[in-house]
Amino acid sequence: MKIVLASNNRGKLAELQSMFAPLGVELICQGDLFEGEAPEPFGTFVENALSKARFAAEKTGLPAIADDAGLCVDAFGGLPGVDTAYYCTQFGMEKSDANNVTALLNNLEGQANRRAAMVSTLVGVRSPKDPEPLIAVGRVRVEIATERRGSNGFGFDPVLVIPELGKTFAEMDPAFKNDHSHRGRSTRAMMDLLRHSWLAA
Repeated sequence: MKIVLASNNRGKLAELQSMFAPLGVELICQGDLFEGEAPEPFGTFVENALSKARFAAEKTGLPAIADDAGLCVDAFGGLPGVDTAYYCTQFGMEKSDANNVTALLNNLEGQANRRAAMVSTLVGVRSPKDPEPLIAVGRVRVEIATERRGSNGFGFDPVLVIPELGKTFAEMDPAFKNDHSHRGRSTRAMMDLLRHSWLAA
């Protein structure tokens, strides 16, 4: 089964494809099929993921899965949330993973409460107007390190520590990360939904 991934993030594609492979599902990056991105005007992960999935399904005629993920920092009242990818731009910095991490470390300097959560919400639709979208949420508690550690992964991975493991996501190999990450949790939940809803004989 071919499903378009409503994202142009190659790191996200690689992570999801490796986990979906046992289902016989082939994920295709939307950027390989069309140009442009869906509007994401909403304040919640699920609404933005649904917008992206419907947009990709409409553009391609294929079923679509979208991920909207973000960092919810306790000391910031749950922000940056849905604006995680653009976090650094509000401080006059150019959008990049490295700048996002720098901005986060700067804004948490001297802050004792470094607790946060990484949230991944996956939404799947069979068609643009699918009335029964599949919704899977993965959430993992983390603490923000005071400096970058590790060289794997992407995004905020170098500063996201799982307290019980004492490691950042960037210090984990990809398979181990998938076992413990927010996206790993949402993907396993989505796989169960796909098996029972879209792939059932």
